[in-house]
Amino acid sequence: MKLVLTEFLTLDGVGQGPGSPTEDTSDGFDRGGWLVPYLDEVFVRRTSEWLDAADGLLLGRRTYEAFARDWPAVTDPGDPFAKRMNTLPKYVVSGILTEGEWNPTTVLPGDPVVTVAELLRRPGRELQIHGSSRLGDTLLAAGLVDTVRLAVAPTVLRAGRRLLAGTGPATGLRLTHHEATPHGLLLLEYEVTGPAPLAEFDGVSQFA
Repeated sequence: MKLVLTEFLTLDGVGQGPGSPTEDTSDGFDRGGWLVPYLDEVFVRRTSEWLDAADGLLLGRRTYEAFARDWPAVTDPGDPFAKRMNTLPKYVVSGILTEGEWNPTTVLPGDPVVTVAELLRRPGRELQIHGSSRLGDTLLAAGLVDTVRLAVAPTVLRAGRRLLAGTGPATGLRLTHHEATPHGLLLLEYEVTGPAPLAEFDGVSQFA
């Protein structure tokens, strides 16, 4: 399977609590719901296409617990995501959980780099990370992520958990798709190409 990192972000890289003020208030975060004003048909259609390619969801414990609380309560048959979110296999990386109640769930204990690498050897299309910014950052730094998909909202929060805030090697990406929605979201897709090419500074600007 390919590993795809899917994130909804603000312009300053915050991915915490996009859906509602109460979605994720951990660490005192009180600026949730920032994605909602920008939702439109293009966003729903494109992100539905993204989810169509998933053969499983890979989640960190914090995101898993929030999703397991909220998604089973979405029973509207017209919801474009609920059935797939609730029925797709879920894999949760955790050293705390021993089982999951949001079925079907498999708990992956131990080193996430090792356990996820083993999972990716299975046949299939995409294993998608949703939210779970710390897990996504760790696996990107380890070279396991194949594709990065972002929906970037035109807002700056200056608070909350940010994607790619950890340490690790520089990573190169190649833009393969870009699109702006009518309400101003940028939908971006990148192929991970490996270590980032870094130019050596020779004291003279190449643009001089």
